Amino acid sequence: MDFLTLFGIYVAVVLTCIALVCKYSGHQQTPLGLLLDKFTGIVSPWIPQCLQSICYRTMHRLFHQRNNFFLYLHLLLEVVVYGEFSYEVFGICLDMGTSSISLCIPYVLLAVKSYLFYLCCSRDPGTLTKANHTAELKVYQYDEKLFQQGVKCSTCQLVKPARSKHCRVCNRCVQRFDHHCVWVNNCIGAQNTRYFLLYLLSVCAMAGNIAVLTADMLLQAVLRTGLLHAHYIDEQGEQQPAGPLFIIQHLFLTFPKIVFMLGFLIFVFFLLAGYSMFHMYLALINQTSNEWFKGKGHNCQHCHPYSAHNCWTSYNPFRGFYHRGILKNLGEIFWPLCPVEKKEN
Repeated sequence: MDFLTLFGIYVAVVLTCIALVCKYSGHQQTPLGLLLDKFTGIVSPWIPQCLQSICYRTMHRLFHQRNNFFLYLHLLLEVVVYGEFSYEVFGICLDMGTSSISLCIPYVLLAVKSYLFYLCCSRDPGTLTKANHTAELKVYQYDEKLFQQGVKCSTCQLVKPARSKHCRVCNRCVQRFDHHCVWVNNCIGAQNTRYFLLYLLSVCAMAGNIAVLTADMLLQAVLRTGLLHAHYIDEQGEQQPAGPLFIIQHLFLTFPKIVFMLGFLIFVFFLLAGYSMFHMYLALINQTSNEWFKGKGHNCQHCHPYSAHNCWTSYNPFRGFYHRGILKNLGEIFWPLCPVEKKEN
């Protein structure tokens, strides 16, 4: 099996995993989620009903019920990446003159990320209970668009505070609900959004740092072996200069595990960098991803997400109902608002 075939399989598997996460994590309107829907509609008539039932139950178990599968998968991927980095890349980089301080940075980032990951998994996101319900009703005002006063949660039988939502995975109402994250097996809400943002940034830094060190090692290997000026004999027996594709294939054959690890790290970095930028944008405008998805079409009183009529008025996200200024918005993330209770004399 040649390099291009393996690379094609690698890309197909990665895109399929992304599409599955998009479809079954509650954000079905993403491009990959819609593409998976179309593909499923075409293929499903050819798949036996029993197999479809097994796939449905498996996906429901993974994405709509609390489980530790993605926690273990997260740790497994981490062990594989750091195992490969420590076993091969670390020693080669030392031999090539990379400083020890640079090679120790990934382990420092790993420690920071592990602590933030623990906080995301273990800290309460802001669960609404009968004990704190009355106080939480006073934290945010109702905008009477996305959140109406007096609406009761049909499951918890509690009046919903503004910006709260019932999580069907955790089976609880969460204050300032953002989303349920399968990777930390927990909801992201008022009390742990700060940890989640820092966790995303730490994973981006970790993946980017290891990717840079690995890419530098491969580049040094190419320069030291003189591949940039090398030639090879093609199938017609003619001498050809070694181009980029030849160099990549040579690296793949010489360092197969390292090349696959680098490709995975680059993919993770750009994926999480985009996701981190999205959540940082939401933090700056004091909006949750739940409100962002629900708010499409609610920017104008004449617009509706399911109607054909849309106004051409400009939308300024920094004039949202809960926007309090960039600094105060960020302060609300890192120091969540608490209800002010009057002291009884």
